[in-house]
Formats: sequence, C-alpha cells, structure tokens
Amino acid sequence: MTVMELFSLQGKTAIVTGGGRGLGAQIAQGFAEAGANVVLCSRKVEACEEVATALEKLGVQTLALACDVTKPENIANVVAQTMTTFGKIDILVNNSGASWGTPAIDMPYEAWQKVFDVNVNGTFLMSQAVGKIMLEQKSGKIINIASIAGLGGTLPAFMDTIAYNASKGAVITLTKDLAVKWGPHGVHVNAIAPGFFPTKMSNVLIERGQDYLMGATPLKRLGSENDLKGVALFLASAASDYVTGDVIVVDGGMSSII
Repeated sequence: MTVMELFSLQGKTAIVTGGGRGLGAQIAQGFAEAGANVVLCSRKVEACEEVATALEKLGVQTLALACDVTKPENIANVVAQTMTTFGKIDILVNNSGASWGTPAIDMPYEAWQKVFDVNVNGTFLMSQAVGKIMLEQKSGKIINIASIAGLGGTLPAFMDTIAYNASKGAVITLTKDLAVKWGPHGVHVNAIAPGFFPTKMSNVLIERGQDYLMGATPLKRLGSENDLKGVALFLASAASDYVTGDVIVVDGGMSSII
C-alpha cells in the first residue's frame, strides 16, 4: 500500500460521540476529509446536525443522532441505525466527556458519579455495544479520548478536578485492557490524551490560567482546530495496523516537563 492508501478512510464508517462541537467535531471533520462516512451523536442533536450538514459538502454520508452515552438504550439505537444505514462500523471515537471543578474535600458524590458515568461508564458501554459488531467483523478501530489530566495530578490552583483526572486515568487503563482482550480478534483500541484546546469545557481554565499554560507548554500555544486530525486519522486508518493499547499525547510538550 502507498502512504496515501494507508491513511485513506474511503468506504469506512465512523461513529464519533460528542461530535457536535469541540474535539469531536474536529475529529469528525478529519475523518470526512479522508473519505469516511460519519455518524455524529450527542445529547444535543442539533449541534450534530449542523456538523453533519457541513461534512456532507465533502461528498460523504452522515447521520446525526441523539445519544446520552450513560443510557444503554440510546447507545443501542445509535448502533442499530448505523448498521441499518451503513451495514458496518469500522471506527468508534469515544469523545463525550464531563467535568466538575471543586476541591477534592468538597466534591459532592453526585458530581463524582456524573463525571464517571459519562467519562468511564459511557466509554465502556459504547465500546461494548460497538465492540460486539467489530468482533463479529474481526476488524475495527476504537479511539478513546483521554486527557493529560489522566496521566497524573494537577496543581489545584490551576485545575482542581479530581473526578475528571481520575476518570481519564481510568479511560487510559480501560483502553489498554480492551486492547489486550480484543487484539487477538482484530480490534484495535487506542487513546489520545490531549492537552489544552479551546473548547466549551476548557475555556474557563484557559482564561484563568493563560500565563501558567504558556509557561508550562514548550510549544507556547494551545491546541488548534487541526492538531488532533492527523493523530486521530492515524489511529483510525490502516497506517496504525500494528498499534494497539497505546496512548498518544497531544499537548505541545506540556507533559514532558519534569
């Protein structure tokens, strides 16, 4: 295969959760540019519909579906409609996420549960439902969106998000264990750990900690609207056929500082 063939997604079908905005929309855009048909799903289906309309201008097919990833019946509907429309699922991106900022000592249990329900349980439930299809196909690429916050602790003056950090650490371990379990059956499971990108979830942190972020990031900038496309495409395409159980950090070098 040529390099262009290795990175092509022509004829592939991808599901992107939380695909109506932010990192999910960026990844969906990259997949469509590479030729994939894309299913966008989130609780706010209107946002997914807007992205889907834009992607169709690239000549691919799309679906925009409502989905709360903490509800198995919603997930089952997404999988069923995807299979009815496209007949297969080649790629899954678990991007839906939630956070809650408060000192660990004050963290309400209900808030802890909410963050874990979306970030960990939702990632597992969606992977389980799509994994059944991929295991039958004996092929598939699952990409979990973790975070550099899942690699360790963060200074509370900047990012006091114990549940988010812990949940993203759990996503990393979930990724590695699923990769071990499903690799023999042709299903690849990897993760991306982004640093700081301007999104609705991160904007408050970025505004409050701009000086700290620039000082702690060797490349001296935030992630852009293109900085996840290439990594996600690599993990979704044949170019990564010998990669599984890995976590690719995309943070401008922030996690490299001792």
